[in-house]
Amino acid sequence: MRKMRNTRRTGRTAAAAAAGALLLAGTAAATASATPGAAPAGPRTPTCRTADLSAKLMQPLAGGMNHAGSTLQLTNTSHRTCALRGYPGLGLEGPGHRALPTRTEWGPTWYADTPAVRTLILPPGRRAQSVLSWTHTDSADTAAYLEITPPAATTHLTVPFNQRVDGGVLQVTALSIDVPLRG
Repeated sequence: MRKMRNTRRTGRTAAAAAAGALLLAGTAAATASATPGAAPAGPRTPTCRTADLSAKLMQPLAGGMNHAGSTLQLTNTSHRTCALRGYPGLGLEGPGHRALPTRTEWGPTWYADTPAVRTLILPPGRRAQSVLSWTHTDSADTAAYLEITPPAATTHLTVPFNQRVDGGVLQVTALSIDVPLRG
């Protein structure tokens, strides 16, 4: 079942914070079940703050049937180990950083199944990723930027995103150390 998030600008950060808080409840207890490849951490690994992270969209994924996508990477650029758990919040912006109506669907995308939600322990320099997808037609609005709100955060990172997105609908997988793409 796909969860849908309406991430209009007025409620985006509050919704992302509330969802992230639910997902991160008990991070200290969940740290013991960190995904393979994540470094062990103490029982009080702090949540990654927006200021601890950088965001980058990787090479576009091969599309078809008006589908497009990309892999989103969040990198811990701080000097401390921190934890992420859940889905990133997303928002589209037009030229001049004008907010565009956006709806984010959490779950599988055209390119990847969503991994299980797990607490990811990110030492400095470690990356987490999720896979984004959307459809596009010539009549779709063109976004200029993508806002990325880390789980449990109330602020966002912004990256260039010159893409047409039908109805402002973006699909995104849960964050993971590695999200395998479909064959």
